[in-house]
Amino acid sequence: MEGFHREVGFSIDPRGTGRGHCTVSGRVEPRHLNINGVVHGGVYATILDTAMGGAVVSLLADGEVTATASLYVEFLRPAREGQELRARGEVVRRGRHLAFVEGNLLEGDGKRLSQAHGTWYIWSREDGTWSGPGPRTSEASGQPRRRRK
Repeated sequence: MEGFHREVGFSIDPRGTGRGHCTVSGRVEPRHLNINGVVHGGVYATILDTAMGGAVVSLLADGEVTATASLYVEFLRPAREGQELRARGEVVRRGRHLAFVEGNLLEGDGKRLSQAHGTWYIWSREDGTWSGPGPRTSEASGQPRRRRK
């Protein structure tokens, strides 16, 4: 992953990623903490957004791009420095222009820390809703996108 994702310090786990689902994992570092000494809510939202968006990207055809339209995150428990975190996103339904996605953020022992649901908008060159440049690679795999028939 590049840019912002690299700065956050979490990465896509290829073992937990496939068609319609994506897993993002990493260890909590001091830079992820808020003034109360627990993980900042924005880190939870970022990890979930990345896993959920990666799940959508795994279903895109050539010429399609996507972006988060809405993201609702519920914060259930705090995470602390040194903990391993794992977010999994799964596409519930993918239509022509919208994808509905669920996500969960878990700590190393499997306890749920946060849950989310969201909507991703999908643009397509084929139907004329997208004319800009496409992403260089798939977020979920790092490989050029060649999926979905």
